[in-house]
Amino acid sequence: MAAEEKKCCDVKKTLSTLFKVVLGLAFLVLGGLAILRWWKVLLLIVKGCIGLFLILAGVITLAIAKE
Repeated sequence: MAAEEKKCCDVKKTLSTLFKVVLGLAFLVLGGLAILRWWKVLLLIVKGCIGLFLILAGVITLAIAKE
C-alpha cells in the first residue's frame, strides 16, 4: 500500500511540465516554418556573416598563438 501512495504525483507540476512540452513543440514547428518560408533570406544572412566569422576565427587564433 505504501508504494501505491508514492506513485501519486503533483497535478500542478505535471500540468506545468505538459505546458512546457507543448510550448516547446510549438516553438519547434514555428521555427521550422520560418526557416522554410524565409530560406533565401536566411542564406543571404549566413553568406553575409561568413566574413565576420572568419575575422573572429583569425582573432581567436592569434590570441591563442600569442600565449
